[in-house]
Amino acid sequence: MLRETLKRLVQIWSGLSLAWQFVIAGGIGLLAVMLVVGLWVTSQIREGVMHNSATTTALYVDSVIAPLLPDLRKSRELDDTVKRALDETLGQGALGKRLVSFKLWRRDGTVLYADNSKLIGKTFPPNPNLISAFAGNVVAEFNNLADDPETSEEKAVTAPLFEIYNPVREPWSGEVVAVSEFYEVADDFQETLNSALRWTWLVVAAATAASLALLSGIVFRGSRTIQTQRAALEAKVSELQEALAQNSSLRQRVQRASRRATAINERYLRRIGADLHDGPAQLVALAALRMDSPVLVDPATPKPQREAEIAGIHKTLGEAMSEIRGICNGLVLPQIETQAVADILRLAVAEHERRTDTKVLLTLPERLPELGTSEKISIYRFVQEGLNNAFRHGKGKGQQVRATMKGGKLLVEVQDTGPGFNPARSEGLGLAGLRERIESIGGQFETLSGPGGTRLVITLSVEEQP
Repeated sequence: MLRETLKRLVQIWSGLSLAWQFVIAGGIGLLAVMLVVGLWVTSQIREGVMHNSATTTALYVDSVIAPLLPDLRKSRELDDTVKRALDETLGQGALGKRLVSFKLWRRDGTVLYADNSKLIGKTFPPNPNLISAFAGNVVAEFNNLADDPETSEEKAVTAPLFEIYNPVREPWSGEVVAVSEFYEVADDFQETLNSALRWTWLVVAAATAASLALLSGIVFRGSRTIQTQRAALEAKVSELQEALAQNSSLRQRVQRASRRATAINERYLRRIGADLHDGPAQLVALAALRMDSPVLVDPATPKPQREAEIAGIHKTLGEAMSEIRGICNGLVLPQIETQAVADILRLAVAEHERRTDTKVLLTLPERLPELGTSEKISIYRFVQEGLNNAFRHGKGKGQQVRATMKGGKLLVEVQDTGPGFNPARSEGLGLAGLRERIESIGGQFETLSGPGGTRLVITLSVEEQP
């Protein structure tokens, strides 16, 4: 149970902020310091007030009593005249109202005089206060009556008492020859002492509270600064982590794109090689074979037949050249760097219509943003490849090209109403190359196809384009 309680307290403490931990720990520490300082200061004030009051009262009593006393060095006891003078003096005036009891002691503990005549002449063991007074010290006690047999009368008094031991000195030698012990009612003294102690505690408490408030203010301000800096650092760390994650993702995408681009380039080269081998190369080989035909080699061949063979060779070479030009036209782009996006779309549509003798519906908004060269080339290749696929696989039915702006992005669509295909099962070389090209510039490539036709869409961000 105790362990669980301590564990719970540790959890609560750990959950507090540094500022509140300082307030609690500092408050406890300052409270302990306040108690120590307060107790010490009040004890010093108590002792000081008691000493000053005792000294003042002793001087007053001494000034009244001392002239009445004989030479106590020679006299072992007081005569009746002195006792009667002391009785009259101690029972009248302001001194009589303040004093509760009075005793005059000899060094051996004998009571030379007392307002209680029963004590006169009796000897008691000297107490520490009496011994200190014979050593020349004024001793005072407040509401702390010693358990001595001669104090039974004083203990019966309910009012607060101030007990004072005052040394009586010989005028010419200053030697202590007797000690006067008297008790006075200390109502005023108690009120003064309580007021001094009360104000002392108030001052100490106020100083402690002010110190705690000042230090807590500094700590809370520092804690807020630390929390603000910690939040900023955490935000920076979060941003850096996101940036690292994005960089890692981009690096992986670049690596995948690089590998796919290498494979696609290799496939392009193979396709170009296959196109050259299966088309122009075969025609050139046929023309070369016909150059060695007997019709041309035999001088006896009639001229019309020879001319017909030469015309066939020219036709074959012309077909080969046409196919070579077609391949070159597919590889070489027109000068589109300086053209607007709308003009590029119109050019791609016009080239397709000229090559295939088909119609394409082109839909453009009133205004299109200006893009960079990479984006323009990508758009041209996208429209070119999309329309080629629409013509080759969709039989050229319902060919459309549409450009729109949406949410700060440019959308270009190419669609047809042909039989379609399954994009999840296969994606041709051209579409794969387009996907890599579009994604490499931060765009998105989407293929939607079904029995009702095929729709290709690219999305490019134009917010940061010049």
